[in-house]
Amino acid sequence: QVQLVESGGGLVQAGGSLRLSCAASGRTVSSYAMGWFRQAPGKEREFVAGVSRGAVTLYADSVKGRFTISRDNTKNTVYLQMNSLKPEDTAVYYCAADVRSLRIIFTRVDAYDYWGQGTQVTVSS
Repeated sequence: QVQLVESGGGLVQAGGSLRLSCAASGRTVSSYAMGWFRQAPGKEREFVAGVSRGAVTLYADSVKGRFTISRDNTKNTVYLQMNSLKPEDTAVYYCAADVRSLRIIFTRVDAYDYWGQGTQVTVSS
């Protein structure tokens, strides 16, 4: 069993930055793939970024070059550093754990086994 708790969301102006945190308990984050997803009102949940067990990272095209996913194994926490934020980044952001993948970072929602409760990010123009 894995419990995930996100934090760090909030209201920021366009061009600003936020860092989201996802604290995990139950298993160490280095033992499975982790992903960040987001869901805007009226839209489907979409993949944002992921990090594999081997620390390989993957980003959605829409955030590449602006967002960075990282993992601190000593704190059992995964981060999402978001820079140059845009109004279209407004969404509820979720972290998720894929405990089955050995190497691949999946972008499908149904590939992930555990989810946090989400944290709201609002970017004003």
